[in-house]
Amino acid sequence: MAKEIERKFLVGENWREAVDGPGVRMRQAYLSLEPRATVRVRVAGDRAWLTVKGRNDGISRDEWEYPVPVADADAMIERCGTAELSKTRYRSGRWEIDEFHGKLSGLVVAEIELADVSEQPALPAWIGREVSGDVRYYNSSLAASGKIPQAE
Repeated sequence: MAKEIERKFLVGENWREAVDGPGVRMRQAYLSLEPRATVRVRVAGDRAWLTVKGRNDGISRDEWEYPVPVADADAMIERCGTAELSKTRYRSGRWEIDEFHGKLSGLVVAEIELADVSEQPALPAWIGREVSGDVRYYNSSLAASGKIPQAE
């Protein structure tokens, strides 16, 4: 079992100038949307994974991830997925920047994985408002709602 410790932010302008090369198109669907155990299948290029994530404890949660054949992942998405989304993931150093497509087009979110919950990463100029604790910005919530959250 691994611990996922990450912070999530909305992205402002000029982020494309910071990316380290081309992005990777991703398609993912949720097999379980239960907060206690979210189960996701993801296809990214010619690779695929099945991921189980436990309940959030602040910015930390348990995570188990396993590679699966792409054909199996595609079948799980088609036959078992309850909520689906697509995005392109870019990298900028340690940052992952997700540009969403379809009904979520226009939403861009950046995440950074941390070694420890107390780590305070440097925030690039293109980083906007933090949404780490906002359940509306969890990928599972975005997939289920199909809507970009409204600012509060």
